[in-house]
Amino acid sequence: MPEKPGMHLYEYAVVRYMPRVEREEFVNAGLVMMCKRRRWIRVRIALDESKVSALYPSANLKDVRSQLEAFTNVAEGLSPNTADLETHERFRWLTAVRSACITTSRPHPGLCRDLDATFERLFAELVE
Repeated sequence: MPEKPGMHLYEYAVVRYMPRVEREEFVNAGLVMMCKRRRWIRVRIALDESKVSALYPSANLKDVRSQLEAFTNVAEGLSPNTADLETHERFRWLTAVRSACITTSRPHPGLCRDLDATFERLFAELVE
C-alpha cells in the first residue's frame, strides 16, 4: 500500500487477553498502532475486568494487569529488553504470533491523514 502525500501508512493490532490459549477464546483489551515512517507508536489498554471475571472466574486480574502493563512498556520503549529497538521493531515484537495469555490480532494496515484521530476511532470501534 503506497503512501500518498499527506497520508500516513500505519498498522494496528488489537491487544487480547486469552486465558486458555488452546481454546482461542479472548477478550479485547486494548490497541497498539504504529507508523514506521513517522516513528510513531501508540498503545492503550482498557481491560473490561467485569467481562473477564464473568467469562473466566478463575482469572487472576492482578497478574493480567501486570502483563498488560509490561506490554505497554515494550510499546513505549520503557522495557530494558526492548528500549533500544526502533518503533517498528517493538511493534513487530509485540505482534509476533505467540502462545501466551496476552496476545494480539494479526496486524492490519491502513492509510490516514491523522494518526491520533484514527487511533481513537479504531480504539472506540474495536475495544470500547
